Amino acid sequence: MIGVFDSGYGGLTVLAALHARLPRQRFLYLGDNAHAPYGPKSGAEILALTQAGVERLFHVGARVAILACNTATAAAIRPLQQAWLPVHYPNRRILGVIAPMIEEIAQTPWHATAGPDEKRRPVETVAVFATQATVESGFYPREIALRAPNIAVIQQACPELAGMIEAGAPEAALRATVVGHVGALLQRLGRAPDKAVLGCTHFPLVEALFRNALPLETQILSQPARVAAAMVAYLFRHPEMKDFAPEVVEPLCFTTGDAAAVSVLASRFYGRHLRFQTVDSGPRESSETLLDA
Repeated sequence: MIGVFDSGYGGLTVLAALHARLPRQRFLYLGDNAHAPYGPKSGAEILALTQAGVERLFHVGARVAILACNTATAAAIRPLQQAWLPVHYPNRRILGVIAPMIEEIAQTPWHATAGPDEKRRPVETVAVFATQATVESGFYPREIALRAPNIAVIQQACPELAGMIEAGAPEAALRATVVGHVGALLQRLGRAPDKAVLGCTHFPLVEALFRNALPLETQILSQPARVAAAMVAYLFRHPEMKDFAPEVVEPLCFTTGDAAAVSVLASRFYGRHLRFQTVDSGPRESSETLLDA
C-alpha cells in the first residue's frame, strides 16, 4: 500500500490526483487534524509529528509514505530519509511533494545540478505561496538555485491560510486573505511573476481564488498533478511497491481529529464521500488498533 500523510485536509488534493492516475492502487490517507496547521510550529515539532504520522502509516501496511505537505517535507524529509528510515524501516520509503515541483520549475532531474550558465541573469520569475515554516526553511529557493540559477524565486508566506481552510472559513474571508497575500507579493516584485507555485497542499483547495487574484499571464503550476505523475514514474521504476486491486478501490482514510467532522469537510474538498476513522493523536499504536479504530 501507499500511504499519504498530511497535517490535515491539504493532502487530499494530492490523494485525489494520485487516485485519478492510479485508480486500482491501494492508498492509505492520514490527516493529522488534531495538530493542524503545521505552518506556525517549530522545525522540531514538525519533525516529531511527521515521524509519528509516517510510522502509523507503516504500521497499517504502507510500504511507501508520501509527505503530502510542503511544510512537513521541508522540515522532516531529509532527517527521516537519512537518519531514521535506514535504522528503523530500511525496506520502506518516504517521498515528498517538493522534489517533483523543483523538477518541474527547473526543468531538470532532482539529482542534477546547474551547469556553466550559473552567472546568467534571471530570465524567469517564480512566485511561491507557502506556510511560514516552508518559507523560513528556504527549501524552494535553495533547491531551485542549485539546479536553475537563472530562475528568480520570490516567496510569500500565507501564515493563516491553511488554518482557515482547515476550519472551513467562509469563501469571502478566504478570498480577502488570498487577495492580500497576492497583492503583497506583486507590490514587492513590481510586475507579474511568470509562474506561481501554491507551495502548501491546502492551497489548491482555493486555487480559483489565487487564479482570480494573480495576473492572467501568470501560470499556476499544479503540484498535485506533478506529484501524481512522479508517482507513476516511481512505480514504473519500482514495481515491487505496487499494490493493485482487481478493480477500482477507494482509499482508507484516518485522522487524529474528530472522524465525523473531518469526514464532512474532507468529502466536500475531495468531491465525493470519504469516511475517516479516528486514531490516537499520541504515540503510535499497533496496526490492529489503527484498523479497528
